Amino acid sequence: MLNNKDNIYSVSSLNRSVALLLEREFSWIWVEGEISNLAQPSSGHLYFSLKDSSAQVSCAMFKGRNQGLAFQPENGQQVLVRAKVSLYQPRGNYQLIIDRMEEAGAGVLRRQFELLKTRLQAEGLFDEAAKQAIPELPVGIAIITSKTGAAIHDVLSVIERRFPSIPVKLFPVPVQGAESAPAIVNAIKLIGQHVAEGQLNCDVILLVRGGGSLEDLWSFNDESVAHAIFNSPVPVVCGVGHEVDVTIADYVADRRAATPTAAAEMVTPDQTTWQQSFDWYQQRLLQLLNEKIYRHQERLLWIHRRLQHQHPENKLQRLRSRTDELTKRLLRYGQAMIDYRQHRLSASKAKLYAQSPIMLLKQNRQSVRFLNSKLQQAAVNVVTRKKSQLGNLARTLNAISPLQTLERGYSITLNNQGAAIISADQVKSGDTIKTRLHKGQIISKVENCIEND
Repeated sequence: MLNNKDNIYSVSSLNRSVALLLEREFSWIWVEGEISNLAQPSSGHLYFSLKDSSAQVSCAMFKGRNQGLAFQPENGQQVLVRAKVSLYQPRGNYQLIIDRMEEAGAGVLRRQFELLKTRLQAEGLFDEAAKQAIPELPVGIAIITSKTGAAIHDVLSVIERRFPSIPVKLFPVPVQGAESAPAIVNAIKLIGQHVAEGQLNCDVILLVRGGGSLEDLWSFNDESVAHAIFNSPVPVVCGVGHEVDVTIADYVADRRAATPTAAAEMVTPDQTTWQQSFDWYQQRLLQLLNEKIYRHQERLLWIHRRLQHQHPENKLQRLRSRTDELTKRLLRYGQAMIDYRQHRLSASKAKLYAQSPIMLLKQNRQSVRFLNSKLQQAAVNVVTRKKSQLGNLARTLNAISPLQTLERGYSITLNNQGAAIISADQVKSGDTIKTRLHKGQIISKVENCIEND
């Protein structure tokens, strides 16, 4: 038995030392238990006990900490608390000073989620530099989800509406339960292996699931799933749950979508926009091709002409043609000189012959005979021309003679005064008219007058 009385504590110093010892030994800890003896005085603090089947501990949660609770604590409720161990020195009772309180179950999962998230972030699994780019137009899409859930129908409907020509391959897996996480990991690895071996034409993976509780989505918070997504050679787009649901898979994935539908829209372009782009590029390509063809045709024509001009055979042919042309010109020139000299010789002979007295006399005699003949012919022509003029005048006079007109069967009708009637309004019914014929006359009485329209 120890009899050393040098180390004697007072109650206060003992409790203070024990409090320091507890606070130093136990930092922040998580404790799960059932609420009992709950009290909430007007100060706003919470005082209660946490118990299990064999023990209990006093707890205090001060007003500044309990205002952010997402639920109303009640006796008998199972909770998970984060607290510091301390000692209430006036009574010598140790207690938990609570900083955070969650409902048990979800609270445990939430704590595990935060711990894993912190650790994986420190390992670099969430780094943006490690994320792969999503193809603008996938050559193929691999979908990892349940084959019976609503997510697969939503995803397929979006792909069918936006770009139905993209091939789709479903890798069915359970999306909750103990078998879910291993199945997801195996599907991601299988896709990467098939792509590497050329058995699957795919360049993006959709990891999708519908909404649910934290427990329902827990497979997507599994560490093995996170590492499988991070190590996948094919980029992964994660669309799990609703917009408020965020999993570890969302942080690791190359791209996170709020819902499965949003994930499908993220990896599939709008076919209408692409069709319009294709039409524009096609027109532009045709325009550029036509311009290029035109330039090449022009250059080809220029080269063809130049080749024709510089070809040795063509050059030889041109020289031959030039030689023939010069030969012909030389011959023509020589013949022209001969013809010119002969013409001058003939002209000189003719000039000399024309100066001969015999020739001059002969020419004068011919001139006299010619002039005599011309005079006689002129006299005959004058007589003939006068006879012709007389005949023409006689025929003209005969042609305009009234007698000639009557001889051709026409007649002249005269009124009582002997004037020629040329219109029906010059006579009236009962008048006597005289019709003169080529031979004889006819006296008539007018019965009726008809005027032409």
